[in-house]
Amino acid sequence: MIQKHRKNGNFYLFIGFLMMAILFYSSSQTYEQQSQIGFLSQLLKNEPFKELLSQISFSYAGSEVSIAKSGYFAFVEFFIRKGAHFGTYFILGSSFFLGLNPRIKQYALTAIFAWLSATGYAALDEFHQMLTGGRSPLFQDVALDAAGAFTGIVLCWLILGIKNKRII
Repeated sequence: MIQKHRKNGNFYLFIGFLMMAILFYSSSQTYEQQSQIGFLSQLLKNEPFKELLSQISFSYAGSEVSIAKSGYFAFVEFFIRKGAHFGTYFILGSSFFLGLNPRIKQYALTAIFAWLSATGYAALDEFHQMLTGGRSPLFQDVALDAAGAFTGIVLCWLILGIKNKRII
């Protein structure tokens, strides 16, 4: 039964729409509701790799990201949050690609449509965050989301291309 749904793409489209619902719910929460700093402070009491991580400093969306600027736990949380951006859109882009491929039947066209859909949703998600109190929409997050979707799509394209012995 699942094999049939995988072949026609419905299973993957379900995963994609489920991911969209999760993202919508997540972007409707304030920063304080999502913050994991308290949990991280309990989990990482010894502040592992603090000395090494203290040497890292860079700018993201016009703000300095460093332990000196925001503290150890906020610094670690920053990477968890940005990893979540990349990972969720990796799943969304991959799901769209795998779900739409049986319908469109051309890898390049499927990839373009899947990437534009995931990137468009990322932009809408940042707009939704703008409407949520205590959140700030960032173009850099849309770019990160788009990169995650692109990576997932390219990986699926390569795997399917190798499996089916066709790349385009």
